[in-house]
Amino acid sequence: MQNATPRSCDVLVIGGGPAGAAIGTLLARRGWHTVVLDKDRHPRFHIGESLLPLSLPYFEQLGVREELDRIGLKKYAAEFHSVYHGKHVAFQFGDAIDKSYPYAYEVRRSEFDHLLLRNCAAQGAEVHEGCRVDGIEYADDAIAAVSAVDDRGGRQNWTARFYVDATGRDTLLADHLGVKEANPRHRSAALYGHFQGAERWTGRDEGNISIYWFDHGWFWMIPLRDGTMSVGAVCRPEYLKSRAVPVEQFFRDTIALCPGVAARLQSASLVGGVTATGNYSYQSRRMTGRNFILVGDAYAFIDPVFSSGVHLALNSAFLGAEAVDGLLKDPASAQARLARFERSIKRGLKTFSWFIYRVTTPAIRDLFMHPQNAFRMQEAVISLLAGDIFRNTPLMLPLFAFRWVYRINSLWMRWRGAATPPGPALVDAGP
Repeated sequence: MQNATPRSCDVLVIGGGPAGAAIGTLLARRGWHTVVLDKDRHPRFHIGESLLPLSLPYFEQLGVREELDRIGLKKYAAEFHSVYHGKHVAFQFGDAIDKSYPYAYEVRRSEFDHLLLRNCAAQGAEVHEGCRVDGIEYADDAIAAVSAVDDRGGRQNWTARFYVDATGRDTLLADHLGVKEANPRHRSAALYGHFQGAERWTGRDEGNISIYWFDHGWFWMIPLRDGTMSVGAVCRPEYLKSRAVPVEQFFRDTIALCPGVAARLQSASLVGGVTATGNYSYQSRRMTGRNFILVGDAYAFIDPVFSSGVHLALNSAFLGAEAVDGLLKDPASAQARLARFERSIKRGLKTFSWFIYRVTTPAIRDLFMHPQNAFRMQEAVISLLAGDIFRNTPLMLPLFAFRWVYRINSLWMRWRGAATPPGPALVDAGP
């Protein structure tokens, strides 16, 4: 560590995105001296603009629900568009098993993340923006100290009783410990940009997220309150590696491969540049240590198809705050509390993952295009799309039934020779 005035706190949170701001807020409220270091100064750009209905209770507990009404566009449904079936289906969140949360929000992440971080500071956390962690002292499965440099060149050294890695896709601790790895079950890459003048729905449907399947993966279209449309394509890495033209042209060529997206962007203009991201799906082999945890995307990111990123980040922040508060009060309980935290996070990821790994398969496309509510399967799928996987909502048996129907449908389609993903040939693959 370079020389600097040593500072100390109870909890040092590295990263000021949704997970870091939320856990910082919760721990500061409970009286712990909580410091949040964020490498950026807010507001700053971030992708991932679509929220889930079951995040609303978190926003209420954080005290930002009213502000969300001001900056967000209400989203009542998730639409899935299939060129292979020639139609789309809108899953209304109000049709979930628990009908108490019929909408979520589409937000500009620059505004949303800034709102959460301002709230964190207002609740008593010490927030340092423009402060990048560039050194970690680590031994015996514990962090001893952290060094950081601010955007004016000032050096800071921090020690804490407990550390939280909320660095998102920067994956600070996973990289430092050498435990980050590509998700072996889901390899993906992404291209995205923002457009003005895209075709938008009206009325209650204005804020719906639209998912479009195409031969190389799927597209998102997320309408924002200011008239901008966020558009992205999540593809197999091999497709992205085939690029032989500038990234913007490649993105436009990819859009042209999906008629539904191309039609809605026919009169639109690109605002800003296009971003290409490889290694989109990853996980860490570690989530906890003797005096640290990883929350949100710092631990794992699977795929944005169900807009689960912010929801999973907030859930891990709330569960993490419970664990950290408890173990600071009762150090002897640390191992049990951290184990319980890790089990809960992995259980939620596993539930989402089963669907994410299969979402581009013909069998899932066919089931989504022909939804049935036998055994409350449709209500359970909508509950999952709403993020209702961490409560006691009775959706496990309906989801189990859905998985069996998927297996039967998949075997039947394989028997018919229709189970390999690409394919306009699957237009007539319905039951």
